[in-house]
Amino acid sequence: MFNILNLFSQELAIDLGTANTVIIHKDKVEVDEPSIVAINRRSEKVIAVGKRALQMHEKVHEDIKTVRPLKDGVIADFTAAENMIREMIRMIKPSSVFSPSLKMVISIPSSITEVEKRAVRESAEHAGAKEVYLVQEPMAAAIGMGIEVEEPIGNMVVDIGGGTTDIAVISLGGIVLDQSIRIAGDEFTDDILDYMRRQHNILIGERTAEQIKINIGAALTELDEVPDEYAVNGRDLMTGIPKQIMVSFSEIAQALDKSIAKIEEAVLKALEITPPELSADIYQKGIHLTGGGAMIRGLDKRLSYKTKLPVHVADDPLRAVVRGTGMVLKDTDHFKFLFV
Repeated sequence: MFNILNLFSQELAIDLGTANTVIIHKDKVEVDEPSIVAINRRSEKVIAVGKRALQMHEKVHEDIKTVRPLKDGVIADFTAAENMIREMIRMIKPSSVFSPSLKMVISIPSSITEVEKRAVRESAEHAGAKEVYLVQEPMAAAIGMGIEVEEPIGNMVVDIGGGTTDIAVISLGGIVLDQSIRIAGDEFTDDILDYMRRQHNILIGERTAEQIKINIGAALTELDEVPDEYAVNGRDLMTGIPKQIMVSFSEIAQALDKSIAKIEEAVLKALEITPPELSADIYQKGIHLTGGGAMIRGLDKRLSYKTKLPVHVADDPLRAVVRGTGMVLKDTDHFKFLFV
């Protein structure tokens, strides 16, 4: 039967990420955009969000600024975050006479503080939400990957996002222990910027470094499937003239080595403090890898070699968290125990 209330209410599942924001509406991914806003400095009005704002990033004049509202998985710029959420919600619905009442389930990093939680909640409320529920990212990722989180079985989830890597051991519908380190996709991008400057005397922008990471990012210097060399354009630091060089995946593997080693250390530390019965489960089940960082070539192999455990990469690592958040949204009564 058609429910008249559906006209006045809208339910959204949001993965508010440092690098990307993904929104599910009516079981469908409606928004998948970079977490960035372009603002006019004079009027303080939002000019663009998402992909359009990213195209402007590092190419603006003095009247325009681009802002990434989230840093290390938490809101760093409250106003920009609020504007970004509001504009992204507008991408879903055509403007109607009635402003629908919004119910949101938002995923947040597991290590987030009370103040940071309040910032997320208030940003969502200012963007028009009447009901806001927060769910921890590793939990949402586990649900999105099809893990039975309520069973008395230990599962380890490693979620490598844009700002943080969350490592959690989950059992009986709760997080038994979690480690969170601020080394993830953004750090990988910085490593590439730094490497290109030191090794090749070439200065590149953040967007170019991001493209290098996506196209030839690797965790091992030897891979089964070798990607082609990638053409990198930047400014020669010696002459100041634009130039192009070719870069291989093995060079990027060297550039990322230190950061990936820190993620390995954090995983080993989490395994060390896991209760023995849960350790036995993890030995059988292995480690579940998700988030954008999980797509770095050879990372699963490298982690598996280091931990001597099987490592499974989620089917769609970029969307596992939002898929899980969407499943929580569909049955908020059942998943009440997850809300932070």
